[in-house]
Amino acid sequence: MSTAPAPPRTLVLGATGFIGRWLVLELLGREEPVAAAVRPGTGRDRGLRHWLRAHGADDRALTTVAADLTRPGLGISPEDDARLAGIRDVHNLAALFRFGLDRATAHAANADGALTALHWAAGRPHLRRLVHLSGYRVGGNTAPRHPLPPAEVDALYARLGAYEASKYLGDAAVRVTAARLGVPLTTVNPSTVIGHSVTGEAGQYLGLADLVRQLWSGRLPLLPGTARTFVPVVAIDHLARFLAAVPEHDDGPAHAHTVLDPATPPLPELITLLAEHLGTSAPRGRLPVGVVRRLPRALTGADPETLHFLSEDRYDTASADRLARAAGLHHPPVDELLRRWATRLVTDGFGEDGADRGDVGTEGAGTGVVGAAPAGGPGPDRTPSTAGGFADVAGIRSYLDGDRLSPGRVLLRAPGAGTDAAAWRAATSHLAEPVRQAAPVPAGGLLAADLPGTGRSAGTAAQDDEWLAALLGPLRSRPVLVTHRATAAPALRYANAHPDRVAGLLIVTAPPAADARTHTPAGHRPGAARRASRRVQEARRLRAQQELERLLASCPVPVEFTGTAGGTDRP
Repeated sequence: MSTAPAPPRTLVLGATGFIGRWLVLELLGREEPVAAAVRPGTGRDRGLRHWLRAHGADDRALTTVAADLTRPGLGISPEDDARLAGIRDVHNLAALFRFGLDRATAHAANADGALTALHWAAGRPHLRRLVHLSGYRVGGNTAPRHPLPPAEVDALYARLGAYEASKYLGDAAVRVTAARLGVPLTTVNPSTVIGHSVTGEAGQYLGLADLVRQLWSGRLPLLPGTARTFVPVVAIDHLARFLAAVPEHDDGPAHAHTVLDPATPPLPELITLLAEHLGTSAPRGRLPVGVVRRLPRALTGADPETLHFLSEDRYDTASADRLARAAGLHHPPVDELLRRWATRLVTDGFGEDGADRGDVGTEGAGTGVVGAAPAGGPGPDRTPSTAGGFADVAGIRSYLDGDRLSPGRVLLRAPGAGTDAAAWRAATSHLAEPVRQAAPVPAGGLLAADLPGTGRSAGTAAQDDEWLAALLGPLRSRPVLVTHRATAAPALRYANAHPDRVAGLLIVTAPPAADARTHTPAGHRPGAARRASRRVQEARRLRAQQELERLLASCPVPVEFTGTAGGTDRP
C-alpha cells in the first residue's frame, strides 16, 4: 500500500536539469522531503524519478509540481500551491542556458523568471531562505543596481551576449529586490560545473566540455587565451552538497558564495593534462582571445559568447570556503576529477546520442546544459572494476567498459565495421542462451572492449593478437567471446591457442556497412571509422576468408553465429 509523501519543506526549481537533479538526489539522501518543479506537460517528472532510482535514491519523499518561470506565480495551480504550504527553503536553479539565444527569450527566462521565483518565495509564510543559483562571472558585482537604464541594458547585451547579460541582470534584480522585500537570500555562483568526483558522470556538454571534445577529435591545434587563462571547475557532487548545506549554515538577510576549486590548473595546463590522459595531442600553441574574436567563426569553431569565459581573472572564494568547512565539505583532487570527467565525456560520446542541449532547467554559469537527459548507464555506484575508462593493454591505450575481473562474456567491438547498435543488441540478448547447447554461458558480467584502432582505442589491427592475449590473460573467468565476423580472426586464433581460457565464441554475422566512414560517433578517435572500414575490406579478401574457415574448422570450443534478429545461423 503506497503512502503519500511527507509535506515538502524544500522546493527545487529547475529540478530536472543538470545541477537540479543532483541537488534533489542529495536532499533525498538527507531524508529531506522535497518538491521538484517540472515544466507542465513534459513528462520530465518520470525521467527525474527514473534517474533518481538509477542512482540509488528512495523517491517516496519526492513531490512533483508543475511550474513555469515565465508565468505569474510560477503558473502553480491552487492544488499544488496548497501542497507547498510548508515550504521553508526555495532553491532557484532554473534558467535557460544556451549560447546564441535571442535577447527576449533569454531575458524572459533568466531575468524576469528569476524575479518571478523571488516573488513567489516572498509569499511563503515559513520561508527560511531563497537560494538563487547565478554564475561566477556575474557574482562579483558588489553594488548591484536594478533596474538599469535602457541604454545600459543594451550595452550589456551587446558586450556579453544574451545568455550572460540576462544572468547578470537576473542576479542584480534578485539581490536588489530581495533586500527591498526582506527575503533572506543566498546567491551561489559556481564556476564550470563538471562531473561526479567518483564516476565522472556529468550530463552536460557545453562550455569547457566542448573544448575537450575538440581536443579528443583532433580539432584543437591552437588554444585560445594565455598561459594564465583560468577556467575554474567544481565537481557536481561537491556543488550539490554545498547547495544543500546553505540553508542550514547561512542566516541573516544576504549572503553570496563563489564556489570553485582554486586548485584548478590554468587552462593550458588543464588541457595538457587531459591530452595526456586521453592519449591525444595537446594544442601546439596559443591564440589571444582578441584575435579569435576577429577571426570568422567558421574558421575557429568558437561561439563568441564563450570567449567571455576565457579570462585571467581570479575569484574570492572566502565565504564559500568558510561554509564548506563548517559543513565538512572538501573539494576532491582536481586532477583526478578532470580525468574521470573527460573519460565519461568520451564514454557518452559528448552527448551526441540524444542529449538535450537546452531547456528551462538547471545551468551552471555558462557551463551546464539545462534540463539534460540523464546520461546512460549506471550511476555513482559503479566501481573502478566496472566503470568505463581507459587502460593500458599490451602498451595500447584501450577503452574498456564493464567487469574487468571475472566477466562471463567479452564483447570485442569494432564500431563502424557493421557492428551497429542493432547487431550488438541482438548479440547480447542471445548471450542469455547456451552456446551450441554444449557449454552454459558462464556467470559474470559483460566486458566490452574497443579493438585496437577502433572506437576509442589507439593502435592498429596488426596488434590484435598481442592485445587480445593481454586483455584476456589476467581474467579470473573463462568467458564467451563475442565479435563480428569481419573481426573474428583474432578471437578464433586465441581460442585455438588457449581453449582452456575461452568457453565459446558468438560471432555476429550482420552485413558490414557499405562504407564505415560515413559516420564517426563523437566518442570515437579521429580516423576510427576509416580504420574500421579498412578492417572490413581486409576481411573480405579471399585469403582472410580462407583463414577464417580454417580457424572455424579447427576451433576446439563451441562457436555460434547470430544475425541482427538475434537468431542463430551458420554462413
